[in-house]
Amino acid sequence: MSEPSGPFVPQVPVEEYVEECFAGDRGVLDPEVRRVLVRVLQRRFLLAERHREDWRVLVDNRGIIESRLHDLFVRLVVDTDRGVAYKEQVRPDDCVATDVPILLRDEAYTRTETLVLVYLRTVWQRESTAGETAARVDVEEVEQTVLTYFTDGDGDIARRQRSVRKALERLRQEGLVDEESEGRYRVSPLVEIVLSAEKLRELDDWLKSRNGAAQ
Repeated sequence: MSEPSGPFVPQVPVEEYVEECFAGDRGVLDPEVRRVLVRVLQRRFLLAERHREDWRVLVDNRGIIESRLHDLFVRLVVDTDRGVAYKEQVRPDDCVATDVPILLRDEAYTRTETLVLVYLRTVWQRESTAGETAARVDVEEVEQTVLTYFTDGDGDIARRQRSVRKALERLRQEGLVDEESEGRYRVSPLVEIVLSAEKLRELDDWLKSRNGAAQ
């Protein structure tokens, strides 16, 4: 084997040091970075408070993770102030390429989930305006407000209540609320991301008009 010319040994690309994770592995990312990349794709949000180790890996490897997502026409948004990262689908209007395949499908909220979300966002906005650092709600007060938008066709009271609690559970899983004790929830600042102030006003006006028409 011939000695390298000059006083320096040629550098070997970092990718060559990555061990195979499985037979035929052609990936170049470390396993922990791959896991975080997958979790960003799997989850609606990645939270610094809830997923501390994943958050550290994401921040330390943000550039390469963004690059991999951009290859899929997916944008990574990292809000360090709120401690949240999430992904957005790049649309044809945002890209010079006219043929943009859509990887991410919007998971629309159900009617009940939307009603609960509007209420939570309203509470968060009210408490923030008052200078409070946190907003909390009880399941009973959520039900009291949301159930006013239901009709007889939505079933009996018990069925409607189950629907509201099921909606709260989905929002808890997504990190939009934290259940501090049974039936007591702390509203996450993430509601500001899911529902902008403008969108909240539109939905609130629409709900008021629908509720008024039903009376």
